[in-house]
Amino acid sequence: METTTLQNPREVVLGLLRALNDHDYKEARKYANPDMKFDGVLGSRNGAESYFTDMEKMQLEYSIRRIFAEGNDVCVLYDLLMDDEIIFCCGWYQLTNGKISNLRVVFDPRPVLEAQERDNQLPNG
Repeated sequence: METTTLQNPREVVLGLLRALNDHDYKEARKYANPDMKFDGVLGSRNGAESYFTDMEKMQLEYSIRRIFAEGNDVCVLYDLLMDDEIIFCCGWYQLTNGKISNLRVVFDPRPVLEAQERDNQLPNG
């Protein structure tokens, strides 16, 4: 597997989000450490492969509002298109050796859960 090490944490996170928006998961994987940990409102993942497998299924789209960086920590405020809902999120990316090692995402899950509930109530056929 090809490795990429970038030194600017802000650019690493922006590169990851660009690749996810382009649905280029091979490129996106270059920005994460293999043992990356993800902790989100709807679940957690251990390992970059597990995280990117989910991203491939979900096909999310990110619209960045603000990005802040301090040392190896990057905070991104963004709108996320998820299940036909636009969700305002905050992602805290922590980098080790120039790649993302931890990602914590927080948002209000009610619109997603309500949409899923509506979809489950639709009659089949």
